Amino acid sequence: MAKITFMGAGSSVFAKNVLGDCMCRDSLRDSEIALYDIDGERLKQSEMMLNNLNKNINNGRAKIKTYLGVPNRKKALKGSDFVVNAIQVGGYEPSTVIDFEIPKKFGLRQTIADTLGIGGIFRALRTIPVMLDFAADMEKVCPDAWFLNYTNPMSMLTGAMLRATSIKTVGLCHSVQGCTGSLLWTLGLYQGPGERDDIRQHVAGINHMGWLLKLTKGGRDIYPEVKAVANEKLDAWRKAKNPKDKSGNMVRLEIMRKFGYYVTESSEHNAEYMPYWIKSNYPELIAEYNIPLDEYPRRCVNQIKEWKERYKDLCENAQLTHTLSHEYGSSIMEAVVTNKPYQFGGNILNHGFIENLPADAVVEVPCMADSAGVQGTYVGKLPVQLAALNMTNINVHLTTIEAALTRKREHIYHAAMLDPHTSAELSIDDIVAMCDALIEAHGDMLPAYK
Repeated sequence: MAKITFMGAGSSVFAKNVLGDCMCRDSLRDSEIALYDIDGERLKQSEMMLNNLNKNINNGRAKIKTYLGVPNRKKALKGSDFVVNAIQVGGYEPSTVIDFEIPKKFGLRQTIADTLGIGGIFRALRTIPVMLDFAADMEKVCPDAWFLNYTNPMSMLTGAMLRATSIKTVGLCHSVQGCTGSLLWTLGLYQGPGERDDIRQHVAGINHMGWLLKLTKGGRDIYPEVKAVANEKLDAWRKAKNPKDKSGNMVRLEIMRKFGYYVTESSEHNAEYMPYWIKSNYPELIAEYNIPLDEYPRRCVNQIKEWKERYKDLCENAQLTHTLSHEYGSSIMEAVVTNKPYQFGGNILNHGFIENLPADAVVEVPCMADSAGVQGTYVGKLPVQLAALNMTNINVHLTTIEAALTRKREHIYHAAMLDPHTSAELSIDDIVAMCDALIEAHGDMLPAYK
């Protein structure tokens, strides 16, 4: 019987997907599930939801327990085989609001701000200390557990865990399994999953900037014809004046046209990972490429509103059911428990998997899970232009981790000055002043920096 601890269990929808998946797998049905959160109300809601799910799809076989607050954290973690991390430190208010509103005062606009950019840097700075506390507890009460990290910024958080702790960690995201589907769906080349049963992809790079290196259908390379369709549609969408006549995926198609390969994460994300689209001296690009500035705060407001209306249907629904989601988590756990191999796209340290990226970078590569744990697979060299684009992001990852581990303010400045979008928009002096303003605004949400 495995013990699965879910950190940030108040994320009810996500907890349903990952833990509901576990209840659908024979090898995990009898697991002990420990739910941990610092928000008592959300924790109770998730407990009700999972108890209903356990009864309806699992004959009550899982043993579900809840643990509230830091004093109970070690109890939640004790004896765990797997720890799923889905926390968000600081929440929408005040942290996300700070991450967006202060940069605006300096003339810096963002879309998502959870992976890179000034928002991603500060999200990492307030999250890494909490995760290191998790790791310290795990080293005492479950040192052999696997830590499955779903929290952003993925590369920075996973890198800090692998660099500063002994905990076995792998980072998991949704963008790899959705990569090819997003491209073909955008172009109208397929309408449903059954039409892509014989489509194969090969993806590698870094989280949210992985690259679709190969695309085949029935063993035949279909990349050239897909690119031809993409170029034709992109030209039409760029010329369209009405946003309703445009795609929401134009930035990724332009990246594919200019750099040769499709990128894993969405256009709103990648618009702020590079210096080409969100530019104060070319404001027309925002409309031309249909870039949704302030997208993440807008989503947060809508999600908060929707949750107030939805939580009863989810958490108090005595008839609640579940089918397997596309999340990797339960398949990895099953592979470790049963020794049945499972392949997935994971985030791990670059132990030679991608030759032209540094060894201390976290890379997203095909991985194999079995009873030995998680092993990366060899990719080789990325096309030089793709490795170069990845490095512009890796530079920020590594300097942010350095800042979090050394508590030196200068490294926060370094990370911000190396960020592609920030450095394209602001002067060095303004970048430093913006970092100081963000540090002050975050207050006790950040540790003291020298």
